[in-house]
Amino acid sequence: MRILRLRLQNLNSLTGKWELDFTDPAFTGNGIFAITGPTGSGKTTILDAVCLALYGRTPRLDRVTKGGNEIMSRQKGECSAEVEFATIKGNFRCFWSQHRSRKKADGNLQPPKRELSCLDTPKKNILANTINEVARLVEEYTGMDFKRFTRSMLLAQGDFAAFLQASQDERAPILQ
Repeated sequence: MRILRLRLQNLNSLTGKWELDFTDPAFTGNGIFAITGPTGSGKTTILDAVCLALYGRTPRLDRVTKGGNEIMSRQKGECSAEVEFATIKGNFRCFWSQHRSRKKADGNLQPPKRELSCLDTPKKNILANTINEVARLVEEYTGMDFKRFTRSMLLAQGDFAAFLQASQDERAPILQ
């Protein structure tokens, strides 16, 4: 799986709309890059946005529901995460969003929305738009459920030390 683009809006400290194009030569030129910055600048929020778009949850926040959303920026009425990714099965766009009533900061939370579409067709080809069906197809197309994705693609800050200290038998499945 290769992440092509990320768009996010009003997640944690990153208020407003943000876009990262990982196909830009600044990212692809050397084959590797780092996300750096001071504490609170939004580094982990970028990784949270990828997880939200694909799986509707993050390593820091198990579920975002109508009953609670700890990732929406304060004093905002809506938030979203969208990721475009490529796999051997094609190119896809996965979208997650949640808003408050009338998109007002003091409105009641509404249920999150999910959508998965194929980018390989001329028209917007929506493959799924329910939480369970999007989750099923993301797992099918990427070959990874949330746990496997976070263990192989993301190592949360506290989990990296545990990974380094793990036995060879414990690290092997993650690296494979």
